[in-house]
Amino acid sequence: MTLAFGEGYMRGEVRMAEEDLERLLSIVARNRESLNVRPPLPWPQRTERNRRRSQRDQISRHYDIGNDYYRLFLDPTLTYSCAYFEDPADSLEQAQQRKIEHVLRKLRLEPGQRLLDIGCGWGSLVVAAAERYGVTALGITLSHEQLAGALELAERHGVADRVRFALMNYQDLPVRRAADPLLRGPFDRVASVGMFEHVGRGRHSTYFRKVHDLLIDGGVSVLHTITNQQRENTEVWLDRYIFPGGHLPTLAEIESALARHRLWSIDRENLWRHYARTLGRWRQNHRSHREQIISMFGEEFYRMRDLWLAASKCGFEDGGLGLAQLVFTKGKPRDWPLTRRYLYAET
Repeated sequence: MTLAFGEGYMRGEVRMAEEDLERLLSIVARNRESLNVRPPLPWPQRTERNRRRSQRDQISRHYDIGNDYYRLFLDPTLTYSCAYFEDPADSLEQAQQRKIEHVLRKLRLEPGQRLLDIGCGWGSLVVAAAERYGVTALGITLSHEQLAGALELAERHGVADRVRFALMNYQDLPVRRAADPLLRGPFDRVASVGMFEHVGRGRHSTYFRKVHDLLIDGGVSVLHTITNQQRENTEVWLDRYIFPGGHLPTLAEIESALARHRLWSIDRENLWRHYARTLGRWRQNHRSHREQIISMFGEEFYRMRDLWLAASKCGFEDGGLGLAQLVFTKGKPRDWPLTRRYLYAET
């Protein structure tokens, strides 16, 4: 999607029925290689675009516009990442609860372990881990609004004594030495769901080096992230208006970074169809609250976010976007299950 089209649609200069938007974007996604689209002008996407000092502001621009807005189109758990549909008839909340459980099973949690959730969102995974598996957990975020929602969720579910949430960058987490023992590593398990896209181009080694240091020997981590089929710059419109400083990695980039930091790749799953369905539900909810969103932020904001939801859905259905869930360990495990049956067994 070009910058000119994105800005023109946002401002109402490009006019079409909302029902037709996905059709157009699907055609573009399916025929991208054959379209004669001029390459975008250079846009600063070097590694300094995502330095530590700029990351909180980048996250705040997307996530701190108010929890009331996100409640309009997310499910009641406020889970802002790909859901997991075992049945097409699943409600969005059912599918998000299934996704949370799917991730927790991949972590192979045991009572008494310590879990770190990097980019914890509104806290649903951390709270579920404490409730269902008896672990203590720390969730970190760079969003003030998400932190407030996570703290409220922990209180409401009665697990505030077993979970902790903090406003901090993952790079600032101490290992072994910290005034507050709840904030220091190492951890038995590390999860990251929908945060790796914000790490930034050229910063993957920084992330995996830190996760390596934060894990105990034999520790397990799950990474849930959007991926791109080809290595390329973030689209200028997306970088400027939706996710400043973001970058979608390829699987090759992830796997090579894991190997460089002595992390053993155990399991990989592509949930691209699930994300297309998730985005479809989000857009449906978003459109159903059109007038309310316009009254909150104006029509240009509504059209901007609607375009992003539609384009993302088409990117998963017909373009090069994937959704990877990767499991990796610090050291090669000797006791890993021989099959993936443990992920699906009835409890």
